[in-house]
Amino acid sequence: MIKCDLHIHSRHSFDALAKPKDIVDIAIKRGIKCLAITDHGNIRGALEAADHVEQKNLPILIIISQEVKSKSGDILALNIKKSIAEHLSAAKTIDLIHQQGGLAVVAHPFGLWCGFKGNLKKYIGLFDAIEIFNASVFWGNKKAQNFARENNLAFTAGSDAHFSNGFIGKVWLELPLHYSPTLTADDIIAAIKQKNGVLGGGTANFFAKTIEHTFRSLTKLKCLAKLS
Repeated sequence: MIKCDLHIHSRHSFDALAKPKDIVDIAIKRGIKCLAITDHGNIRGALEAADHVEQKNLPILIIISQEVKSKSGDILALNIKKSIAEHLSAAKTIDLIHQQGGLAVVAHPFGLWCGFKGNLKKYIGLFDAIEIFNASVFWGNKKAQNFARENNLAFTAGSDAHFSNGFIGKVWLELPLHYSPTLTADDIIAAIKQKNGVLGGGTANFFAKTIEHTFRSLTKLKCLAKLS
C-alpha cells in the first residue's frame, strides 16, 4: 500500500510559505510516498519538488498539479503539464484539465467559506473525483464522504498544508500500490478512478486549524502588500 497526500501548497501559492524541498523531505519522514503539490494558479512548486526528488534520487512520486479557482469553486488538477487558467466556469476548467489528460477533483466541496458553489450534483459526470478528507477544513469532510458514497464517486484526500509543519501528511489516501522508481502518476490516477483508496490519518484539532488559517491570512496580506 502507498500513502498519498494529494493536496499541498508551497511558497509558490500566495498564502503559503513551505519550500517544495522541505515538503518532500518532511513527507518522506512521515511515510508519504506520493505527493501532489497543488499551488494556486501555477505548477512551479510541483516542478521544483520533482526536480529535488530527481536530483537526490528520493523514494517518493511527485504528481505535477495545481489548485484552480473556477467561478464555482476550487478544483484540483492532478497530473497536468502546464498551468490551467483561472476564474473560468467549472465546466470549462474541468475541460481544460481533461485536455491535458489530468484528473479533475473538486476540492473541499463542503468546506466552510471554501466549498463548491451551486448544486454539485449537476457536475457529476464532468469531474473525476471529489476530495473527501481534508486536514484543515473546519467541517465538511463527513458530508463529502456521504456524498461520494451516495453517488458512487471516486475520491481523494489531502492535508492542504501551507507551511512546513505538522499538517504535511496529516491525512492521506492509501492505495493498493507499492512504491518503486517505475511508479507513475498514471498508476495513481488509475487507482483513484477504480475507487480503491482507503482514508488514513486524522484532521487537526480546532486550535491547530485556527492557527493555520490565521497564518495563511497573514501570509496573504504580506503578499498583497508586496504587490501594492
